[in-house]
Amino acid sequence: MKNCEYQQIDPRALTASTTRTPTPSCGRKSSHRLRRKWEVFPGKNRFYCDGRIMLSRQCGVLPMTICLIFITSGLFFTFDCPFLVEHLTIFIPVIAGVLFVFVVVTLLQTSFTDPGILPRALPDEAADIEKQIDNSGSSTYRPPPRTKEILINDQVVKLKYCFTCKMFRPPRTSHCSLCDNCVERFDHHCPWVGNCVGKRNYRFFYTFIVSLSFLTSFIFGCVITHLTLRSQRVNGIIQAVQETPASIAELVICFFSIWSILGLSGFHTYLVASNLTTNEDIKGSWSSKRGEESGNPYSYNNIFTNCCMVLCGPVPPSLIDRRGFLPSDDAPGTVTSDADLPSFMAKNDPNMEENCQEFALSCTA
Repeated sequence: MKNCEYQQIDPRALTASTTRTPTPSCGRKSSHRLRRKWEVFPGKNRFYCDGRIMLSRQCGVLPMTICLIFITSGLFFTFDCPFLVEHLTIFIPVIAGVLFVFVVVTLLQTSFTDPGILPRALPDEAADIEKQIDNSGSSTYRPPPRTKEILINDQVVKLKYCFTCKMFRPPRTSHCSLCDNCVERFDHHCPWVGNCVGKRNYRFFYTFIVSLSFLTSFIFGCVITHLTLRSQRVNGIIQAVQETPASIAELVICFFSIWSILGLSGFHTYLVASNLTTNEDIKGSWSSKRGEESGNPYSYNNIFTNCCMVLCGPVPPSLIDRRGFLPSDDAPGTVTSDADLPSFMAKNDPNMEENCQEFALSCTA
């Protein structure tokens, strides 16, 4: 028997395809590298850490969001907290620290989580849909229909055909033009978090804006308290401002951001209580102006139930499998011809059966 070096078999490759068999390399090294799906992802996303982190390509505002949060909080902890701890209570920096950590964690979860992207249809699936268009047997080509109607809670809902993803979008799904993906339960594309907001990360987005509104309001109130107490000590607000100019910068940032953040939190609280999305609310999909029969078919007619379904339900798994491996017919371990077989397994070898048994025993050993 010839001395051959055999490649180590990956158990995950065996589970992925039961037709592949181990092939000895006989001293030859393979230059084949398995590619992950994120490397050929069709959408306009950026991937980091080998596909573990995904962001929108237009994510330039996200660093600005992070900088504003860190700068404002850093100034508050450095210049305001020591004075407030000395004259009021030590719980002020503790509360601010908890809110700050909560804001940063939920922001990163919103930005780095798959919002609910649907994989595009395979060529065979797209062709099957197009074959179902014409029932008359005509051989002339027709484009896919733009809509299809289904019933949800005894109400007609129209499904639109996506010409990019080659499929009928599921209910509440929309195609994001910036990310070039169909997102399930699409709410909106938020440049401040650098990602779409959809079914899988909406709860993180909601907790982010609510906690950010609490943090901004808390810092705003504490800075005003700091300036008031300091002005009483030095007998003048002007001298107090001169002693802590950083507090003025905090007041300006908080004053111009608190109104938009509070308004956004209130608007999304209304959406959560109604089980609506921003996309549906802007388009007026279930507006009462369209008649009594156009009510929201996804609402449970109960605020508490709607909030639980939107915020407390289980997070569905990601469907795009961005870190999975691409199937390859010429991957190592696939026998393509008799030349790839060991010499003792050739068809013209009279002792092939005996040598095969010996080869199997050596592999199990």
